[in-house]
Parts: sequence; structure tokens; C-alpha cells
Amino acid sequence: MARREKLSAAEARRTALAAQGFGRPRPENPPSTRALLSTVERLGLLQIDSVNVLSRAHYLPLFSRLGPYDRDRLDAASWRAPRRLFEYWGHEASLIPVSAQPLLRWRMDRAEHEAWGGMRRIRTERPELVERVLDDVRANGPISARQLAEDEAPPRSGPWWGWSDVKRAVELLFWSGQVTSARRRGFERLYDVPERVLPRAVLGAPTPTVEEAQRGLLRIAARACGIATERDLRDYFRLPAAAAKARVAELVEAGELHEVTVEGWRTPGLLHPAARVPRRVRARALLGPFDSLVWERPRVERLFGFRYRLEIYVPAPKRVHGYYVLPFLLGDRLVGRVDLKADRAAGTLVVQAAWAEDGAPPETAAALHDELALLATWLGLERVHVVDRGNLAPALRRG
Repeated sequence: MARREKLSAAEARRTALAAQGFGRPRPENPPSTRALLSTVERLGLLQIDSVNVLSRAHYLPLFSRLGPYDRDRLDAASWRAPRRLFEYWGHEASLIPVSAQPLLRWRMDRAEHEAWGGMRRIRTERPELVERVLDDVRANGPISARQLAEDEAPPRSGPWWGWSDVKRAVELLFWSGQVTSARRRGFERLYDVPERVLPRAVLGAPTPTVEEAQRGLLRIAARACGIATERDLRDYFRLPAAAAKARVAELVEAGELHEVTVEGWRTPGLLHPAARVPRRVRARALLGPFDSLVWERPRVERLFGFRYRLEIYVPAPKRVHGYYVLPFLLGDRLVGRVDLKADRAAGTLVVQAAWAEDGAPPETAAALHDELALLATWLGLERVHVVDRGNLAPALRRG
């Protein structure tokens, strides 16, 4: 295929969607573990977040792309042997294919300099505690931070200063790769040493140089984005700005990224050589707030003309669209957004607000109605209830 020199705005949008797994129809049958892992490989990682008003964040991207699937399959790949995914700091806290572990060792090596301030201080102020926590994990893992704190806390009532310090110590050890997540109990992470969790082949793989590792992460990001700016690629694995610019320039020089002009973009686009530019995309999906298609808000606005902000931390009276709002993808456009809540006790998926974008097609309400019904069934909920809030709510209530 001839090398592209420019892309229209619509071509860039469709290229990004295809790279993110929206270029083909969902499978008719429930996807296999292999299909789930292939999608995670395509995306590079799944972001983890503790908010559970609808579903844990890492489950939603696979539903968006593949439809209803067995979450136990993802859990098994993430937290049971043989491990195919592991937890670490990718974009944020993430599930990442184990094959990428060597590419993140440079970040582990820098933990004591680049981890958050509280973690760095615990190494300086209480190094003996960090070593005791590591010894405890070696002896008793898998073990939670709460259990570690019980072991270390002073035998008296009063302020639990031990909890805070132990939590910081074990998180520093996690950041540095000396401990990892063996599994989850509910959402509580249980820590163990890597040699009891990760495959031997991964632990025995050579450690690339920092520059090689950063190029490797940028390759993953470029494949997952399809078309991107340098900042988009840097943000995918939260790479240092100066280093990312240098590595991107090296990939361009090597022909592994192609600079293109994109209609409406102020900065050059970087096109992955294997990226597809489909003539059309016929997707239908609700996108979780931590989905890799929408987690970088300036990119969403650049690609879709869709201004998206997560309002979880905004006081309720000041929220514009709602607490946990998911964009709705129809075709190759983001045509609406819904504020969703799973009322598990009542068996109801509650649509607390529904909004259509300007220019949304007439079939938006019907398509969203069907997608909400599919989501509710997958979540084990019996019905969908639409609150009369938002300009799309009346049509959505009518079905």
C-alpha cells in the first residue's frame, strides 16, 4: 500500500477506531480467552480503577469491543497461573501483557527517585520497615497491605500510623517490581514476590536498555492509536516528555512511524505503518471513562469534536452531565453520553441522564436502547430504568 502523506479528519477518526478494535463487527458468539487476550494485546493495557458504580473499569473495554464475555476468563488471565497479564503502572494502574514486563523494568529501577513523595520518604525515613515488609511478603505472600499493617502496627489502640507507613512501603516495593500483585480479593490487592507469580520465561528475559524499552512502549502505543501526535504516544504509557520526543524521532527516522498531515490538527500526525484506514466503521459501543480510546481528553476532542470530562470529583450541583458518564459510539462518531449506575440490589441499570450530541442521527436513541439492554444483561441486571434528565432521555424512555 502506498505511503499516506495526509489524512482527512474522517480518515483519522476511522483509523483510530480500527486500531482500537472497532473496525470489525463484534463476534456472534461469546469470545474465547484467546480473543480476549488478543484484544488486550492490541490495546497494550487495560486501566484499573476502584470506582464500581457501574463495573470495574478494566472489564468495560473488552465488552465495548467484543460484546458480552465471561469475566472469569479475564480474571483467570490476570490473577491465575499461567499468568498472561500482570498489574503495574502503565497508563495508570493497569493490566498489561506479561510480555511487556521487561519494557517496564527501567521504570521499576527508578522507583525510589520517581515514585510519589510519600513512598520516597518511607525509604529514607524508615528503610528498616521497607525491608521488613519485603521479608514478610516473601514469607507469607500472597498477603494484603491490611494484613501487613496488622503485623507491623504497634500493639495498642490509637492512631494507625503503622498502616500508612506499611501501605507506602508495600506500594514502593510494588513500583520497584520487588513485589507484584498475585491476585485480588474483591478489589483488595494481594502481594507476592514476582518469582511466585510471573512466568519464568518473562523473568528470565533480557533487560533492554532504557532507550530500547521506551521505543518498545511507543511501538505498542503507536499500534494501539493508529494515528497519533507525539503527545498521544507519550501519554499512553506516561513516558517522560524529553525521552519520548527523542524516541519518537528515532522511530520516525527508522521508518517505524510516518509523519502525515491530518486535517484540523495543529501538530503533525504519526501514522503506524500497519494502520488500516477503513472506508467506514459501523461500531456501536458504550465507552468506559478509562477506556484507552477516550482516556486522553484532548485526543478525544481532536478526533471526534467531543468535549469529555469525568465529573466524579465535581460537587453534584456543579456536574454538567453526571457522575459516571460513558460516551456512546455509533458508526464512527461519538453521538451521545449517558450517566450510568448499576443498582444491584434492585437488579436495575439506572440511566441517570442521557444526552445527545448536536447532529446525532435519528437512530441514536434506538441504538443506545439496544446497547443498554445488552449491557444490563451482561452485568446480570434485569431491567433498564431511564431517569427523565437530558435531551435524549425522553426518546430513550420511549424505547
